[in-house]
Amino acid sequence: MAVRGIDTLRTDILIVGAGGAGLFAALHAKRANPALDVTLAVKGLVGKCGCTRMVQGGYNVALAPGDSVERHFMDTIEGGKWLNRQDLAWILCETAPKRIRELENEIGCFFDRNPDGTIHQKAFAGQTFDRTVHKGDLTGIEIINRLSEQVLARDVRRLEDHRALALIPAADGTRLSGVLLLDMREGTFRFVQAKAVLLATGGGPTMYRYHTPSGDKSCDGLAMALRAGLPLRDMEMVQFHPTGLLAGEETRMTGTVIEEGLRGAGGHLLDGAGRRFMFDYDSKGERATRDVVSRAIMGVIREGRATPEGGVWIAMAHLGPENVRRQFKGMVERCADCGFDLAGGHVPVIPTAHYMMGGLVFEADCSTELPGLFAAGEDTGGVHGANRLGGNGVANSTVFGGIAGESMAAWVPRHGAFAPPDLALLQAAIDKTLAPFARPAGDLFGLRRRLLDVMWQDVGILRDAAGLGRAIAALDALAAEVEACGVPDGDRRYNLTWQDRLNLENLVLVSRAIATAAMARTDSRGAHWREDFPATGDLAASRYTVVRLTGDALAVTTEAVRFDIVAPGETLLREAAA
Repeated sequence: MAVRGIDTLRTDILIVGAGGAGLFAALHAKRANPALDVTLAVKGLVGKCGCTRMVQGGYNVALAPGDSVERHFMDTIEGGKWLNRQDLAWILCETAPKRIRELENEIGCFFDRNPDGTIHQKAFAGQTFDRTVHKGDLTGIEIINRLSEQVLARDVRRLEDHRALALIPAADGTRLSGVLLLDMREGTFRFVQAKAVLLATGGGPTMYRYHTPSGDKSCDGLAMALRAGLPLRDMEMVQFHPTGLLAGEETRMTGTVIEEGLRGAGGHLLDGAGRRFMFDYDSKGERATRDVVSRAIMGVIREGRATPEGGVWIAMAHLGPENVRRQFKGMVERCADCGFDLAGGHVPVIPTAHYMMGGLVFEADCSTELPGLFAAGEDTGGVHGANRLGGNGVANSTVFGGIAGESMAAWVPRHGAFAPPDLALLQAAIDKTLAPFARPAGDLFGLRRRLLDVMWQDVGILRDAAGLGRAIAALDALAAEVEACGVPDGDRRYNLTWQDRLNLENLVLVSRAIATAAMARTDSRGAHWREDFPATGDLAASRYTVVRLTGDALAVTTEAVRFDIVAPGETLLREAAA
């Protein structure tokens, strides 16, 4: 290879990301074809990073008498406001029961049980049936711990503390050649040439003032896909979890999730006067979908009815403090650590950026328009439409992660090849990553603070053309300032300032895509609420947005939603046989 100062590695399958999607993909690929060489590249440590580990609530699956795949599907489509790609939503609902059995019987997960031995399923908002499987309120830790054990027991190469920088096409432009990685421990580059690559880095809308994901989540996969010229759909659809802990500006605990099962179990949301308000906004009260509850809370705040902390309160004491402590042990302990009594008092909360429904356009087999590139999990769009139901996120990752592993294992022997990389693009990606060391150091913290403020104030829960116009101009200016912002030249091993700079660059690019798509959608749908266009419009004429990056410019087109399973006004709902 003509690029100097770079390590190279070849592998049949490279999986970028080690959350639920990445780990399931590795297991299913090795199961389908044990002879394949599979490599995991992860920004942190396997089993210790990613959003799946942070899942508290649970996993939606139609298991119980009275429930059905059709019912789960209709809840998903109606919750997604008819923007979902229906074949993907059906695969999610149909495959989820198989995945739960696999998690228990093969992976080794222990989920909560009823006295009769059946799996316990709790209530989550926006659903017509209590179908959320869980392990207390620490479901994600259980799933990721067991998945990690299974991966570590197999012949899967691990590249930990490696961040992905760029998708590198083949020299002839016909397919993907591999991925440029940065070894964060050594500060050196590694190019991994692969016959197939899975993009499973997760989303992580940490560009908002209040957010749930950890700080290392910076939409790296979405940014790489944009720079590779790939289409992203539904990028305006950013989900805010209604109840993020409001513990003060100086602690990272602010914004972390106070889980939805609390409201599903009968928790009340109260304004600053102690009045329950959700039935003023929706007949389902606190069990309305996340977008509805988030808008209601912001309405209370706007009207001057907030709590002294600036949000609203969640109250559980009326359900019995001992019952709350038993049912939500993890949540009670988390709140106690921050000085709040969830079981017997009030806890201040505010909507917090949680999940990105939008992402890379992909097919049912997890392939993309770039041959050799597959995608799964929160890097993808179309499954959830305009609003994800709580409990459908970890289902999405594990369902499509497994499908991706099987698809790549079948694709590699037939179509896979080690394609020589485009050396000019590879060198350009390296040069871009190193460029900050040759520029004057800037105020990264100040730039990050401005990004948080712009996105929260103008591209948040309540939007209009004036605010979005301000945001687009501000984000364009921020992009130029970040580009000019250097970092002190020094030891590149675990150089956190450098990493923060790379994170910020990706977040600003993806923020621009969110704001651009939001300006293009002139109706209100799910998580996207335009105060200047509050009507939903004709559901039968629904269209979704598609964003592409050409040079430095983002362009948005729209495409018609295909109602290939059920159309607005129709239903597939039937009761499952008892």
